[in-house]
Amino acid sequence: MTAPVLEARELYRFYHAGGEETLALRGVSLTVDAGEIVAVVGPSGSGKSTLLACLAGLDEPNGGSVLVGGEVMTRRPEPERAGLRARRIGMLFQSANLLETLTVGGNVTLAMRLTGTPEAGRRAALLADLGLSARIGAYPAELSGGEAARAGLAVALANDPVLILADEPTGEVDGPAEATVLSLLRTRTQAGAAVVIVTHSPAVAAAADRTVALLDGGVVDDDVADRPGAA
Repeated sequence: MTAPVLEARELYRFYHAGGEETLALRGVSLTVDAGEIVAVVGPSGSGKSTLLACLAGLDEPNGGSVLVGGEVMTRRPEPERAGLRARRIGMLFQSANLLETLTVGGNVTLAMRLTGTPEAGRRAALLADLGLSARIGAYPAELSGGEAARAGLAVALANDPVLILADEPTGEVDGPAEATVLSLLRTRTQAGAAVVIVTHSPAVAAAADRTVALLDGGVVDDDVADRPGAA
């Protein structure tokens, strides 16, 4: 049996503010297989962004563990977590994937260099796949909403990740652009990647293979029976 791309086991995360303790995550477990899109849903403050940060190794949980591609992410020094993130994970955000001072091509080149990804021919192929060849020299301010969403996705895919973690990636685009992003993410899963999307969008949740609902830092629903290949 092939190992899951992502395994999160009993994640706990708490914060202290003054004399108060806030439990942001309460024993959250999540497994995502290759070829699967999972939407994480829930009201604001339910722990969605904290969970995503722990999965990416950007935040360290107080308890539990995260494995990406069979490699342990948790309880490692930040340089090691950053290296694993660069090798295995693509991050897609609502609006922070593009640097305004760089062209589309420059943004992708920077992402490849930061992750140590060989650039020869890959940038052109990636932008062609996303329909952005003609916009390689455009700056973010010159892009339409759909083009900006695809350019942000190009940055997330620069290291050819096995896991894509997306935080409200369609929150600032219209319906057609949202559908384009979802279609492109589906294409990546068909090539063997796994995708986790934190979202408030009903359309994104409906397009996912599974939805995982959080409330007050805990999982209240995981429709694991809908996982592809589940009995």
